[in-house]
Amino acid sequence: MIERFATAAAEDPAQPLLTWYDDATGDRTELSGATLDNWVAKTANLLVDGLGLGSGDRAGVLLPPHWQTAAVLLGAWAAGVEVVAPGAQVTNGKISVDVIFAAADRVNDAAEWSAGDRFVLGLAPMALPMRTVPSGFVDYAAEVLTFGDHFTPYPDQSDRSLVERAAARAADLGLKAGDRVLVDAAKHPDPLDWLLAPLAGGATLVLCAALDPAKLDDRAAAEKVTARLV
Repeated sequence: MIERFATAAAEDPAQPLLTWYDDATGDRTELSGATLDNWVAKTANLLVDGLGLGSGDRAGVLLPPHWQTAAVLLGAWAAGVEVVAPGAQVTNGKISVDVIFAAADRVNDAAEWSAGDRFVLGLAPMALPMRTVPSGFVDYAAEVLTFGDHFTPYPDQSDRSLVERAAARAADLGLKAGDRVLVDAAKHPDPLDWLLAPLAGGATLVLCAALDPAKLDDRAAAEKVTARLV
C-alpha cells in the first residue's frame, strides 16, 4: 500500500491528494501528495528512530477518519508495524501493543490497552499542538514534527495482503485512476473505504466529517468530484 501511495504522490506531488472537511467546526485542510508524504515519513521515523519499532511490532489506533489518521496509518505500514484496531485479541484483560495513538476524546478507552508508548491526537485545525496533554501521553502533533522528512518503506509480507484487499475494495466501489472521491466519514469509517481503496485505485480524496447534506452538491462541484461514497 505504501508503494501505491508513493506512486499516487509522485504522479503530481503538488496537486491535492487528500482534502479534509469538518462541517461541525468549519475546518478545511488540503494536503498535496508531497505534504502527506512528508507527514507519513515523519510518522514512520518516529516509530523506527524514536521508538525502535519495526516489523513484528504493533500499533493500536483509536482514531476517527481524519487526515492525521491517514498519516498515522500509512506511517505505521511504511515502518512495517502492524495496525491493531479495537476488537483485537485480549491478553490478561487488555489488548497488547507496542504503541498506541488515541484521539483526545478516546484517552479513557486507551486504558484498556497495554502499550509501551502512548500518543494523543487533538486533531486540531492546522495540526496545532494541544494546550493540555493527558497524563501518560505525548502530543503526536508536536512530537512528530521533530523527525525527518524522508523514509524508505520497509518490505513487509502483510503489505501484499493489504494491497490486494484495497484493490479488491476499489473495484467493488467502482473507483478508478484519476477519480476525485468524496467520502462521508460517518458512513465509511473503515480505513479500507476512506483511505486505502481510493489510493489503491489511483484516486484522490475529499474526506468529510459531520457532512452537511446541504453542502454536498456545491462541495462536489467545487472539488471536481467524480465519485461519491455517501
